[in-house]
Amino acid sequence: MRRRDFVRRAAALVAANALTRPLAGAERLPGLPGLPGIQLYTLRSLMAQDLEATLAAVAGIGYREVEFAGYFGRPPGEIRRSLAATGLSAPSAHVDFPLEGPEWQQTMDDALAAGHRFVILAWLPPERRAPLDAWRRLADQLNQAGEAARRQGLEMGYHNHDFEFQPLEGRVPYDLLLERTDPALVTFELDLYWISRAGHDPLAYFQKARGRFRQVHVKDMAAGAGREMVDPGDGVLDFPTLLAAAATAGVRHFFVEHDEPRDPLGTARAGYTALHRILG
Repeated sequence: MRRRDFVRRAAALVAANALTRPLAGAERLPGLPGLPGIQLYTLRSLMAQDLEATLAAVAGIGYREVEFAGYFGRPPGEIRRSLAATGLSAPSAHVDFPLEGPEWQQTMDDALAAGHRFVILAWLPPERRAPLDAWRRLADQLNQAGEAARRQGLEMGYHNHDFEFQPLEGRVPYDLLLERTDPALVTFELDLYWISRAGHDPLAYFQKARGRFRQVHVKDMAAGAGREMVDPGDGVLDFPTLLAAAATAGVRHFFVEHDEPRDPLGTARAGYTALHRILG
């Protein structure tokens, strides 16, 4: 794409969503020990249509970090160039099984080529969630993958949903993962919505597993029995308290996310605005 075409398409996408200039404080929010970020899964429909324009729109809101969940058919080197063109960095990416063999080596090679530091296991299929021994095997796999990642200059991580907190054979699987994985090899990305939906307290985990968390997903939960996912700032989660505790616990990357947004760029702006209102 020629430069003028790229600029015109990015500008059109920004203008269509009332994103004509960065919000105040775009470089760094005073209450965060890192830069504001967004998980690009939130914007996957737009990324698939026009990756460069979507990244430009994200930067226009004020974000400076993004987290990938797939490369939308682009080679990782091209991803890195697109990030550089919009002033963004991508310290983290969600990855999938396998966590060993040539496929894992390719995943790590791609992460390095794209400029990531963290490779985060994003999802555990239902067939891998029982019995409890399956979680012991997963912890061992994460340790092994983490050792391989460390040799490459990367860090292995795990991202939760709610099923990790459902008791199994008298144990909470998430607790088993924390206990059985090596802190030097495996980090955790705490999804604030999913742990809260499961009825567990993120603050308790920040306290008892201090130093294990490097990223959080900033997602909100509606009041009421349905506990639906909503845009950050529209729900009941106490983000001032949660984000302060996260920072104290060692979190350095704060990614806004919504799994099924009605308006992806609207969610992106709402998330940044919420962070700015809380911490700016």
